[in-house]
Amino acid sequence: MPRGDGIVRVRREVKGRRGKTVTTISGVALGHDELRELASELKRRVGTGGSAKDGVIEIQGDHCDALIEELRARGHTVKRAGG
Repeated sequence: MPRGDGIVRVRREVKGRRGKTVTTISGVALGHDELRELASELKRRVGTGGSAKDGVIEIQGDHCDALIEELRARGHTVKRAGG
């Protein structure tokens, strides 16, 4: 089980992605399979693609607000990270 400070961080990134924006979610204390399942549900929620790897969920596009709202509704402590 991944350890962390219990805070899920949501940030928008463009670096190293050929100008494409992705929303990354890190710090979710779930195992690999549960993380992939959560990623699938979040992708469906915002209607876009993405992936889950190395404990980080990546969702294509800028969906910070919707994802923060959804994660809070699921009982996570969520912070917006980055700029």
